[in-house]
Formats: sequence, structure tokens, C-alpha cells
Amino acid sequence: MNKIINYIKEVYSELVHKVSWPTRQELSSSTVVVMSVSLVMALVVFAIDYSFERIVSQFYNIIFK
Repeated sequence: MNKIINYIKEVYSELVHKVSWPTRQELSSSTVVVMSVSLVMALVVFAIDYSFERIVSQFYNIIFK
């Protein structure tokens, strides 16, 4: 039990004194970057998926007509 309490104290000490937390400004700008990149990637995946769907559909229409 003593080991667990010591571990929790060390974790708390590290989080309070050693971790460098981002400022609100840094966090906001990072959030905007992540959301923008996620949106762009989603649009790219959608475009690729839609293109492949159209190509395969045309291919099947030619073969099975």
C-alpha cells in the first residue's frame, strides 16, 4: 500500500512541477490546425472513395451489359 501512495505522490509532483502545459493560445491554435487537417483529410478520402465508386460502377456497367 505504501508503494501505491508513493507512486501517486510522484505522479502528482511530476505533473505539477515537471510537465510544461500549453497556454490557452497554444491550445487554441493547435486545435484549429488539427481540425483543419482532419477536414482536409476527410475531403481527400471522400474524393478518392467517390472516384473509385464511379470507376468501378462504370467498369461493371461495361462488363455486365
